[in-house]
Parts: sequence; C-alpha cells; structure tokens
Amino acid sequence: MAIRNLRFEGDPILRKTSKEVKEITPKIVELVDDMLETMYESNGVGLAAPQVGILKRIVVIDVGEGPIVLINPEIIKTEGSQTGDEGCLSVPGKAGTVTRPNEVTVRFMGEDGEWYELEGTELLARAICHECDHLDGKLYVDLVEGDLHDVTYTDDEEE
Repeated sequence: MAIRNLRFEGDPILRKTSKEVKEITPKIVELVDDMLETMYESNGVGLAAPQVGILKRIVVIDVGEGPIVLINPEIIKTEGSQTGDEGCLSVPGKAGTVTRPNEVTVRFMGEDGEWYELEGTELLARAICHECDHLDGKLYVDLVEGDLHDVTYTDDEEE
C-alpha cells in the first residue's frame, strides 16, 4: 500500500468524468488499498479515484464504521434532505453549507466483482453523494449555499 498524491481544486482531472471499471484486476485492488491508506492518512471520510489522479469509478468511504468500497456506484434512490457543513480533501482548509439527501440507496460492485446495494443515512448519505459527484467531475463547491469558510483544526483533530 502507498499514499497517493491528492489532486486539488483547479486540477483539470477533477472536472472530468470517470470511466467504468470493467473488471477487478490486481491493479484495481492496489488502487483501492492505496486510496484507503491515503484517505486515512489525510483524516478524510471519503475519497474518489479522481482525487488521486485516476479516472476510474471507484470510491472509498469510512464514516467511523469501517471502510466501504464502492466500484461503479450508482445512486438509485434518495429521500429527504439535510443541510450542513461539508469539506473536501481536494479543497483543503475550507468548508461550506450544502444540502444533500438524508437517505440514499447506492448500487455498486464490490471488490469481489459482485453487485450490491447499500442504504445510507445522514453522514454516510452525504459522503456517498459527495464522492459519487467526484466521479462525474463535480465538486461540492459547485453546490455551496453562500460562501466557503476557513476550517481550523485543533491539535487533537489533526492526529
């Protein structure tokens, strides 16, 4: 496993549409492992492949309940709404108010090549929507209500 370099707002790759993963190869498994390591090292709750410069439809998420790997994710149902602060590893030090669905159902391929569905609420729903947007070249800053604001972390949060 390796930590990959993050891409930041302004990098054209973040505005491109990612390509479907046709089969689970050792390179895809390695990418997933690297993405998880990169996400944890950066204290993120989600990471999409374009954020490490790879235009593949792969997302990793961990909202505190263990890692979730979504390959070729497609949101098939949304319900309700939630409005709250959102940030992004590709827009460091900033956050903004975004309205997202409160509940989502996503269909995706697992690392075993099988298809699954996952229902997520609240933070998990927000993370799924946020990361899936990355696969279509969208950033949360496109949806921010009002202005972005600076985010500061205490020493405890950075560790």
